[in-house]
Parts: sequence; structure tokens; C-alpha cells
Amino acid sequence: MSWNPALDPSIPIGDAVDSIATVIVPRARDLGGFEVRRALPAPQRQMVGPFIFFDQMGPAEFLTGQGIDVRPHPHIGLATVTYLLRGKMHHRDSLGTDQWIEPGAMNLMLAGHGITHSERTDGPMRAAPYGLFGLQTWLALPKDQEDDPAAFRHAAAEALPELEGEGKTVRLILGTAWGARVDVPTPSEVFYADATLAPRAAIPLPDEHEDRGVYVLSGAVTVAGQTFPAGQMLVFRPGDRVSLKAGEDGARIMLLGGATMDGPRHIWWNFVASSKERIDAAKEAWRAGDWAHGRFRLPPGDDGEFIPAPER
Repeated sequence: MSWNPALDPSIPIGDAVDSIATVIVPRARDLGGFEVRRALPAPQRQMVGPFIFFDQMGPAEFLTGQGIDVRPHPHIGLATVTYLLRGKMHHRDSLGTDQWIEPGAMNLMLAGHGITHSERTDGPMRAAPYGLFGLQTWLALPKDQEDDPAAFRHAAAEALPELEGEGKTVRLILGTAWGARVDVPTPSEVFYADATLAPRAAIPLPDEHEDRGVYVLSGAVTVAGQTFPAGQMLVFRPGDRVSLKAGEDGARIMLLGGATMDGPRHIWWNFVASSKERIDAAKEAWRAGDWAHGRFRLPPGDDGEFIPAPER
């Protein structure tokens, strides 16, 4: 699919810079040689469309025998989206899914009423040094889908639409944008895309979505003469026609958003819900540890350990 140059509005000038509603500088955490930068939720903004959690994982380099071991843990009320730029990760969940997540692929896990999963770089990954770089985001589920059954959906990189032209290459990861659509059902209106921009190339934000944001992975982008370097998330005002322009060294950015959610959400540990009562019920179910008959199961093939719930 080719890029439609008619979709490129002019770069905003003057007062148009006010279309940037929020600038978020992510909080960085060192998880033992593996850095995570969290842009959402932030004090300035809980969600962008349904996106309620946005983590940059790495980049990190692991020596032979080292890697990531995220033990089985639960989720409710959200959908996780895992997207890797480099390396690969082993996903197992309580549905019986056993999937290696590879660069450019889309992996959507809908927790609904409850799911448990693990994420590891195990097996052949540890036979030699390797690098890992990616993003994990959560989508809050609409209120009428919070108790739906869990599900897992995967789309290989070659199954995702790519748009090219005028110095930009864009992979649409989820939802609809710029006349393209990913053939994977989503719980609500959404778009999520990975864009690489040549020096000085411009890209418009899709204007059919109410909430829109951009995360700068590398390089820098300019909006109305103001430059934003890597490691920042920009959230834009609804309804404005906005285009971003890459700097002299180009840029790689993630574009995200969708329809505004049907109210705020409560977040505790790995749980997202429209009420505290839903979270309290999930806490008790996980702490009960009744893997055979309770609300949560452990992933087949990775059921020898789990992450206990925090005390608070």
C-alpha cells in the first residue's frame, strides 16, 4: 500500500503549537540491568484513548545465560499489546497460548475477567548474547467488556499493513488509520503505529480519532517550530489537524490513540477496573491461589512459580 500524499496537512505554525495538550517525560526504572521507561499513566494524563499504560523496554544487551524472567502474574480489565523492535520473547498464558513474540508482530492479550501469563527470554535465547528492545502497552477495556472471557490474538509482521512514501515507512500495528486497517478485532476504537521518518520528512496524525499521542523512540520531531527529542510523549488536542516533522537525523516514533474511554479507571498492580470493588475481588482471588477451581489458572508449561500479590 502506498502513502497518500493528499493526507499531509501543512506543518502547523504560530499558535498551532497549542495543539499539544500535554508533554510527558517518562519515568525510568532500572530492573537490574534492564531499563524501563513508563510514559502512561502519568500525573498529567491517565489515558490516551484506551491506552492506559505505555512502557519502553530497553534497549538492553544480555550476556550468554542471562535474560528476562517475568513469572506468571494476573491481569483483569485490560488488553496488553506487546510489540518488539529487536529480540524476541516467550509468551505463555492460562489459555494455553505458547507464542514467541518477534520483531514487528502484533500480540494482543485480552484479560477480561481474568488471565495469567508469563514473559521470558528462555530456551535458545540464552545460548548466546542478544539484545532486546520493545514496547508494552495496555488498553483499558470498555465497561461492558470488563468481564468478557480472556483471549489472545497474534498477527505476524507481514500481516500488518505498511504505508510508504515521501520519506516515511509506517507499520499499522492495531486498529485503523490513514485509510488502512489491521484485520484483528479490538475492544474499542483505536490506532497504534510504528513510523520511521527520513530527515525532514513529515507525517500527519490521523484525524478520525478523538485522542492522539506520539512517543519519540529515536531522533527528534518538530511541531510548529518546537523540537521534541527521544524519550518524550506528546498528547494533542482533539480535532486539530496536526503534522509532525522529523529532525535532521530523522526519527522513529510510535503513534497511538482512539476514542476517549467511558470514564476513568482504577489501577492496582496488574489490574485495571472501573470500580475498586472489581479490583478487590481480583486481589482476593489471586491471593487465594486456587489454581484448579478459582478465578485464575497458571499457564500450562510454566506453572511452577508465580508472582505473589503486593501487600498494599
